[in-house]
Amino acid sequence: MTAGSDAPATIGVIGGSGLYSLFEDAAQSDIATPYGPTSSPITVGTLGGRRVAFLTRHGSGHTLPPHRIPYRANIWALASLGVRALVTSSAVGGLRADVAPGTFVVTDQLVDRTTGRDSTFFDEGRVEHLAAADPFDPALRALAVDALGQQAVPLFDHGTAVVIQGPRFSTRAESRWYAAMGGDTINMTLAPEVPLALELGIGTVNLSFVTDSDAAVERGHADAVSGELVLRRLADAQPVIRTAIAAVVAGVPDDFEPRTGIADDAVQQVLTRPVVP
Repeated sequence: MTAGSDAPATIGVIGGSGLYSLFEDAAQSDIATPYGPTSSPITVGTLGGRRVAFLTRHGSGHTLPPHRIPYRANIWALASLGVRALVTSSAVGGLRADVAPGTFVVTDQLVDRTTGRDSTFFDEGRVEHLAAADPFDPALRALAVDALGQQAVPLFDHGTAVVIQGPRFSTRAESRWYAAMGGDTINMTLAPEVPLALELGIGTVNLSFVTDSDAAVERGHADAVSGELVLRRLADAQPVIRTAIAAVVAGVPDDFEPRTGIADDAVQQVLTRPVVP
């Protein structure tokens, strides 16, 4: 399907570290939300023949640390545009020896170790309990596995991400502990981003790129995590990440319906809350 300029943007993309733009010459919009401004202006353009709404998670100049990202504003703004399928990219550390730098992981589980973040839209007026046993959408994950598989890159078709508070990286003892508790990768932003999307009826797939072996270099890699290493390796991986995102976007069915456990009227109550000028 080729989307016209007036077609709704039912697909969203959130770019992680290193992915700060997706379209050329696309118009930017500052969308007012009940939760303040979004991380960056949202651009709407055409990708893979589909209308796509894009924002960059850390801001255009990578100015927002993980605990300061306005997750609720970002997700609310995308939902207000009609987004139902969300493709995200992330930099992660590998917590196992076989999840080596240069590997892609299509995440299927997460463990939330963050603190103090606004993690729900239903903290006033109405209580909703989200069923989040499987937080990532299986249909979108299948598209991502196929897209990355066609590029012949090292790939795990599943993985558990441990989401830490940041912005500091783990101590060596923490890294060992996260691995012992079943983590495959480590990240700072998948929570509350993914559960918030689920609350507003948006299905999510995450493409994680392993940039380092976190703090535990005894896993067999001599590349303990550093900010410089993460950004350098992400820059090298951008062509694959962009190609995979475009392939996933192109493959989303026109009639895609995410799994959601929140009633439509509850979602509409959130989407009609007064915005902050």
